[in-house]
Amino acid sequence: MVRTPSPSVIATPRIMALTAGAFYTAGGAASLAVILSATFPSPGPRHVLLALATVALLGGVGLLTRGQHLPRDAFHGVVGGGTLLITLSVPLCPTTATALAISTVYAFVAIDVMFFFRWAPATAHLTAIFLGAAWALHDRPGVTVGVAFALATVLVVVTAVVGVLVRVASDAHHDSLTGLRNRRGFDAALDAALLRARTGTPLAAVLLDVDHFKTVNDAQGHAGGDRLLQSLAHELTRGLPAAAVLARYGGDEFAVLLPGTTGGQALDLLSGLRESLTLAGFSAGVAGHLPGETGADLLRRADTALYAAKTAGRGRCRLDDRDSADLARDLADALAAGDVRAWFQPIVEPATGRVVGVEALARWTHPTRGPVRPDEFVAVAETTGLVAELGAAVLADACRGARALTAVHGDDLLLTVNVSGRELVCPDYADRALGLVAAAGWPVAQLVVEVTESLLDGSSGPALRTLERLRAAGAAVAIDDFGTGYSAFSRLDTLPADYLKLDHGFTAQIATSQRRAALLTALLSLSGTLGLTVIAEGVETPEQADLLARAGCPLTQGYLFSRPAPAEELVRRAGRPAALPDGHPEVPALPARAR
Repeated sequence: MVRTPSPSVIATPRIMALTAGAFYTAGGAASLAVILSATFPSPGPRHVLLALATVALLGGVGLLTRGQHLPRDAFHGVVGGGTLLITLSVPLCPTTATALAISTVYAFVAIDVMFFFRWAPATAHLTAIFLGAAWALHDRPGVTVGVAFALATVLVVVTAVVGVLVRVASDAHHDSLTGLRNRRGFDAALDAALLRARTGTPLAAVLLDVDHFKTVNDAQGHAGGDRLLQSLAHELTRGLPAAAVLARYGGDEFAVLLPGTTGGQALDLLSGLRESLTLAGFSAGVAGHLPGETGADLLRRADTALYAAKTAGRGRCRLDDRDSADLARDLADALAAGDVRAWFQPIVEPATGRVVGVEALARWTHPTRGPVRPDEFVAVAETTGLVAELGAAVLADACRGARALTAVHGDDLLLTVNVSGRELVCPDYADRALGLVAAAGWPVAQLVVEVTESLLDGSSGPALRTLERLRAAGAAVAIDDFGTGYSAFSRLDTLPADYLKLDHGFTAQIATSQRRAALLTALLSLSGTLGLTVIAEGVETPEQADLLARAGCPLTQGYLFSRPAPAEELVRRAGRPAALPDGHPEVPALPARAR
């Protein structure tokens, strides 16, 4: 549903401060001119009026110089204060003429009201103005019904015209489809936010793209795409903080401003929001404002981070800020020291409980920050050119750890390793990876390379050639996170894959949704026909494991069986101590984090 435009798109705190300040100053100056030229029967009222006019004049100067730092809600007090000053001044005027002259300043307040606020609060302020004027002028001789009507008519016409013009202008700052701000409205909000950021207030900007939006348009037509954008705008609005500014930046791209939020906090917020959405997934680039940075620079860094998220396979949030440079330097040092390790999560036959494989997951414990989220340091590696070094370190360590695990789980153990999209498109990646596996003494036939389905969306030529080279050498390929976004059965026969890994979000619903359980059965049948082995990720309850076993799902993994852990810990759990290969020393157990 399209929302009514708000004048706040045009009436930024800076514009509100300048407008209110100008009116306060003009009203105070006009009142002083009237008071100084009038004759008073006694000095008391004159002194009070001079004091009130001076307050208005000084208040105007303060608003012009510092008012842009006021929160938006404070302008209700500014407007109410103007109404009060005029209402107190009018009864003190010595003549009806001076009272009417001062009363004309009510028009300034009325203009502010219609410029600053939505219809409902504006109506409340206008009611206060009319009641104040009626009280101040009710016992003035010569103020006939006709005079009161003329004054009321002027105020009504002025406020109506200003209100309509402001809202028409505000329409130009809104997207007609979603009711959100458009690019122009977002840029106006960014200018206002940057003024506050100069005082040290944190600010983060986010650019996000809807994943697989073209698929929706192709399948459902543009009307279906429009409905998705409207629904997504509603979900995003509901999930973002009240202070956030959300805009449709163009096409399927949205932009978000998060005042008072650092880049890291914004990344956490967007990552959580992405997981909670039910209608569509998105990729997001996040940037925290740096001192002295322009709005264009801030958005350019957010766009760079968004590009990194999309090239890494979509369905990701990436951060680009000053901390990234520091983290990249520390990550380079950690890679050189061998401090980035492979942890493992078992892959289990649900019917027997037998461990048949392990997934290797990158883990890094920073010397001062503690455990760093994989999505954070992998993103830094991808945007700073460290991803090849990171991938090589994790693959080599994974092979060493997997060799230790074969002592307790058998020599036929599978090892699955995640590969970044930036690695896959490198022409020499397959040869480098195969060389590392051979040097570590791991059988290439027991290596499974995991890639996301979205990475192969669009059939990237270099990536496909890399996968075919790995398969030709004997390695297998798994499509990870299947069941997210717009995964389609019709594409299963075109994917160069041997394994299909069901996303944890899909698995989470199989025990509570009959339709999802039926979909699982159909997927298992189709995968078997196509020669794909299904691995269900995210198994957390015995009910899910039992249902998967009864449905014939061959392989599973999840917290029910084990959280990711170092190889040493998994060996100890099996109750059979094993000598670890050289280069794989004992690692203290740390709180596991899901990939």
